[in-house]
Amino acid sequence: MSDPIKRVRITQTGSAIGRKPGQKETLVGLGLRHMHSTRELATTPENMGRIKKVAHLLKVEELTPGTEP
Repeated sequence: MSDPIKRVRITQTGSAIGRKPGQKETLVGLGLRHMHSTRELATTPENMGRIKKVAHLLKVEELTPGTEP
C-alpha cells in the first residue's frame, strides 16, 4: 500500500490589509479570502512554499489520518 498524502490545515490569523501585493496574492492562491478562513491542503512543495511566504499570517496544523472529520 502507498503512504497516505500528508495534509495540513491552515487558518488565516493576520489581515492582508497593508501587506505587499505578493503576500495578498499568495493568501488568495492558498484559498484564504478573509480572516479566520480555513483550508486543508496537501503538503506539496508548492503549497509549503506558499505557506512559508505568509507564515506570519497563518496558523498551521499538521493533520494525522485519524483527525479528519
